[in-house]
Amino acid sequence: MNQRSLFCDVGLAERIERVERDLIEISARAAHRRTGDGRGFVIPVAGGLASFAADDSPFNKVVGLGFGGVPTAKELTEIEDAYAGCGAPVQVELPHLADPEIGMLLTDRGYRLESFENVLGIAIEDRYDATAPDGIVIRPSGDDEFESWLEVMADAVATPDTQGVAWREEFPRDVYLAAERDAAAADIARYVAIRDDSIAGGAGLRTAEGIAQFAGAGTAPAHRRHGIQSALLSARLADAAAAGCDVGVITTQPASKSQQNAQRSGFDLLYTRAVLVKHPPSHRG
Repeated sequence: MNQRSLFCDVGLAERIERVERDLIEISARAAHRRTGDGRGFVIPVAGGLASFAADDSPFNKVVGLGFGGVPTAKELTEIEDAYAGCGAPVQVELPHLADPEIGMLLTDRGYRLESFENVLGIAIEDRYDATAPDGIVIRPSGDDEFESWLEVMADAVATPDTQGVAWREEFPRDVYLAAERDAAAADIARYVAIRDDSIAGGAGLRTAEGIAQFAGAGTAPAHRRHGIQSALLSARLADAAAAGCDVGVITTQPASKSQQNAQRSGFDLLYTRAVLVKHPPSHRG
């Protein structure tokens, strides 16, 4: 089957960013319930939101900007003060298809461009062959083995992708595990790959507004290069098609092995997010 190319216009980018915004909000609110310390916040801003979930959380960011107007100086000051009150930088993930005035505004306020990340997408076909290679079984993963799924995913993250541009964020294992537990509140379907009678890999899938978010995938080091990632992808594509999704998305670092693998699997580069950061006044960097 020839995979049709996917073109990303502003409307599609807005839909993808809106779904990402909702995922971050749900996960952040789950973190607030978990910690119960009253420090977290979710602040709506110009169609997006500013989120502080917990100390060092990957959900501490401003997302979804660019398609709902330009933030006012008052709104940005409120957000910057909120992050400063938590001793955290303001990290804005701004799509290159967003209103360009926002980038200029943030630069004028002292934000610094620190990195990029790529959003890749695939036009989901009507059906997929989800047959796994011999010796591998892909199946849904229930709450009864959530902890085992988490450990496999954490082990995979501990051996990072070293190809391409280095990832600017690295999270300790306990922070990663807490974030995955928080993200479970966003109705992410979990999958495991079984090989040699053990959990060899795992992955996640979230569907909303016709968008299938491929929410991470990992293979334990001892089971790599046996087709597990491809099998997990095929299973999730089949389920995304069955759920009526028309677009699948994945986020990678530029020129990374993950991006290379996604493009080999039929994903197209849709757009890039610029990561713009403003540190609190007391930060020494």
